[in-house]
Amino acid sequence: MTGFASFVKKESLHILRDKWTLLIILIFPIVELLLFGFAISIEIKNINFAVSVPHRTEAIRKQVEQISSNPYFTFRGYISGNEVDKELRSGKSDAVVEFSKDNSVLIALDASNPNKAMEGAGYLQSILMSGNSNASETTSNLSSIIPETHMLYNPQMNSAYNFVPGIMGLIFILICAMMTSVSIVREKETGTMDVLLVSPVKPIRIIFAKMVPYFTLSCINLACILFLARYVLKVPMSGNLGGVIGISLLYLSLALALGLLISTVTSKQITALIISGMLLLLPIIMLSGMVFPIENMPAALKPLTYIVPARWYISAIRKLMIEGLPFKYVLKEFSVLLTMTLFLVALALKNFKDKME
Repeated sequence: MTGFASFVKKESLHILRDKWTLLIILIFPIVELLLFGFAISIEIKNINFAVSVPHRTEAIRKQVEQISSNPYFTFRGYISGNEVDKELRSGKSDAVVEFSKDNSVLIALDASNPNKAMEGAGYLQSILMSGNSNASETTSNLSSIIPETHMLYNPQMNSAYNFVPGIMGLIFILICAMMTSVSIVREKETGTMDVLLVSPVKPIRIIFAKMVPYFTLSCINLACILFLARYVLKVPMSGNLGGVIGISLLYLSLALALGLLISTVTSKQITALIISGMLLLLPIIMLSGMVFPIENMPAALKPLTYIVPARWYISAIRKLMIEGLPFKYVLKEFSVLLTMTLFLVALALKNFKDKME
């Protein structure tokens, strides 16, 4: 164990001496978080909606058909009044239009994604008001509808609520995978890895010893990002903070395992940098739901999103931080991330042993 601790200390001192590495690891995430949190907002399409109504009349049916005919909306079906909250929390619908007996209308939306909620509220109000102005005698009893809108989970429509979970998913996997892979490949490229492997410490311990400092720095990043998100960007921590930290630590482990895997298939730092940087960056941005909603993607691309770890992490963080759901609501995401982590660790260790042989 003493040998393992010595290698951890050696790698830690190496990182502390490298000012550029520290700059990338500690400053880059903060800059990215503030940039995305303050500066970016994206238009949303394809909004799923359900309808709650005490009695399905011809007038209401025409109103629902008018909304459904709009390409921005997809009708999910009718629900009862006591199922509105469950419908939104489950993620089956992004909005629920509630018709009451007194001809009033309430639009309830999931505002954990503020762009989708804002666009949905505006479109729904416009469609309902347009339908009322052109109503026939059949729908005249709804001609006085004035929609009332409630934004759930994000009433201020703050874009940071959407981008903070996304930038967390991007930063952690890029920093951990990139720094770990480059660090190990650097040892291989300079020939010092051969010297380390003939030491009394087992090779597997040497590899994990090199990962420990980066995991520690990533934990510091996690603490800084959560602090900035809460007190600078005013993102609520309405859910279980322990759950947020727990699933984030699992995601960090996954990113480190991915970096270890990259280091086993490359022999040059520039190759490891390209793979861990450029090749991971585009899938995370394009296919994780961080910027572009998965619902908007072509059917052929949607299956690819399932193998992007950031998709599951971002979804879990939004549920825990923004919607304030208990941890049981992210068990699916947690299970997927855990399975991916175990698979990547096993594959990386197998490749590493094969390289040694």
